Amino acid sequence: MIAQLRGKLLVKQPPVILLDVNGVGYEVEAPMSTFYVLPTIGQELVIHTHMVVREDAQLLYGFASLQERSLFRSLIKVNGVGAKLALTILSGVSVTDFSHYVMEDNSAALVRLPGIGKKTAERLIIEMRDRIGDVASLGDGIAQTASVSSGPDSPLADAVSALIGLGYKPQDASRMVRQIGVDGLASEEIIRRALQAAIA
Repeated sequence: MIAQLRGKLLVKQPPVILLDVNGVGYEVEAPMSTFYVLPTIGQELVIHTHMVVREDAQLLYGFASLQERSLFRSLIKVNGVGAKLALTILSGVSVTDFSHYVMEDNSAALVRLPGIGKKTAERLIIEMRDRIGDVASLGDGIAQTASVSSGPDSPLADAVSALIGLGYKPQDASRMVRQIGVDGLASEEIIRRALQAAIA
């Protein structure tokens, strides 16, 4: 099991990170909460990982903190919640807020996340209530430092693409980014503000 990687950040294109570890490129899928704190391209990154081995693929999921990874691992144990939906949840809500929603039986807040219906929200609350204390007790992993995205692609287009990857319909993703002021913002900040507005 690969539990942590340290290497040079080569690519950050939500939801995928490409990390060069001693000449080996690791492709890692990560939630937007992790993208918000990535360093700039070319800098060193330490990321906590969860590895999934299937018959047809070996997948790595990466997280900026041990809390995020712990919540991801708990989420994928819930019936009907796969890795993609777990990443979507982590992208749309912080570990702290998710914990509050569960403890307060706030299914309405969870339903506002893409891919979560009323039944799934209720199942999450029931099954996660006993596990959420273990998640909250973990300390943070890597230091969280703000990043500035750079590259030839438009931050707006990158943001729309990332939102679609998180489960939003293309027209909804476009509408979400149009509703906020995006001038001069990096794609990560556009996505952060769009997601905050969506669950407000």
